[in-house]
Amino acid sequence: MASEFSFDAVSRVDMAEVGNAMQQVAKEVATRFDLRGTRAAVDLDAKTGEIAVRAEDGQQMNSLLELVQQRLARRGVSLKAVEVGKAQPSAGGTLLCILTFLQGIPAERAKALSKALRDSGLKVTAQIQGDHLRVAGPKKDDLQAAMAVLKQHAQDIELQFVNYR
Repeated sequence: MASEFSFDAVSRVDMAEVGNAMQQVAKEVATRFDLRGTRAAVDLDAKTGEIAVRAEDGQQMNSLLELVQQRLARRGVSLKAVEVGKAQPSAGGTLLCILTFLQGIPAERAKALSKALRDSGLKVTAQIQGDHLRVAGPKKDDLQAAMAVLKQHAQDIELQFVNYR
């Protein structure tokens, strides 16, 4: 039996699900009456993990952004991890809006989460390892309580708990 148990708190987006959601959006853009025959488009750049939304006007941009957010939520991608950029004029008189996915826990946020664990009085240790947080402790019950503390203090980012050993 292990003397110390641990888990990793990470913030990741499943890009395969994002790709599936974008395929659904492309099908709907091609068939929706208000978007058919226009220059409205939604493109996923797999290398950078960004979504480019193009529309002819502001109303069309709003409906495309709503459609993208609905499909992402339906596929299980948290909207907390999506950062919507400002719509800017683009070539050909269209508007362009870039959606980026926030991957990993920022360093200052990880420090705040680690401090929250220390302040909670639980007998666990937290180590910042790159863009994730490793939490270790002698009891599984303490780790489950640590998960609850992390969920409570990280409401602005989507956390997943992996490598629970």
